[in-house]
Amino acid sequence: MNAEVALVTYSGLPELDPDDRPLAAALGEAGIATAITLWDDPAIDWSSFALVVLRSPWDYHRRIEAFLAWATRVAAVTELLNALPALRWNLDKRYLIELAEKGAPVVPTARLERSAAVDLAALAAERGWRDLVVKPAISADSWETHHVGGDFRTGQGIVDRLLPERDLLVQPFLPTVEDYGERCLVFLDGSFSHAVRKNALTRGGRWTELPEGVPVAATAEERDAAERVLAAAGFRDLLYARVDLVHDSAGAPLLLELELAEPTLFLRDAPAGLARLVAALAARLEGTRR
Repeated sequence: MNAEVALVTYSGLPELDPDDRPLAAALGEAGIATAITLWDDPAIDWSSFALVVLRSPWDYHRRIEAFLAWATRVAAVTELLNALPALRWNLDKRYLIELAEKGAPVVPTARLERSAAVDLAALAAERGWRDLVVKPAISADSWETHHVGGDFRTGQGIVDRLLPERDLLVQPFLPTVEDYGERCLVFLDGSFSHAVRKNALTRGGRWTELPEGVPVAATAEERDAAERVLAAAGFRDLLYARVDLVHDSAGAPLLLELELAEPTLFLRDAPAGLARLVAALAARLEGTRR
């Protein structure tokens, strides 16, 4: 039986991220033939799959033009999930500024254009920010994300090193990310599924022996904020979405990142979410057979 679903990863995780391995197993148990594929494998005939599902292609930020060209080719011959318009929009984090302009609750964000002359201390003073985070506009797995605090000299060095080659974002650091924590709300097939408290990057992120995310109950305010973000983004028929929130000093949830391309979905501790995702893929497969 030929595989109908491709789960897409990269050469650094040829057997998928551990969080996605239960998905591959559950699809098999549901009778859905699945292949684990590398996005840049030239030998693969992507038209042979009914569905191509992005999971962990986490080197795309180093080859963004090649990755987008690949995604465009795949979307032309089969169903790419999430779909190409959402993928293109979401890979560049300037969407944060767009969502804020639409009234969504977003962490304040300044965009630094590639090769611009930027005085980081002056930018911080203008905005009243004393504690900063600097990160690329296109990044994966927290690559080159730096909490520079109020050390503007170090922050300026990071900006001067990165800005000649890529756009950057600057945001105020919100201390609640270390105590209350970053809350990741996972939506599957258009509905809220589950939430986790993510281990803060400043405390090691996913590179510790601690779980990357611990299940928590999302508050009504967090779910409302996440729904507002997704409504402002405006995409329909998403297979998955992850809304990453932090709280400001007054306790209001704000969007840190909206993940529509290749987010960890924290499925290992969410059996109901895993079942929902398998059912959603089965329904989409049925639609391709009609």
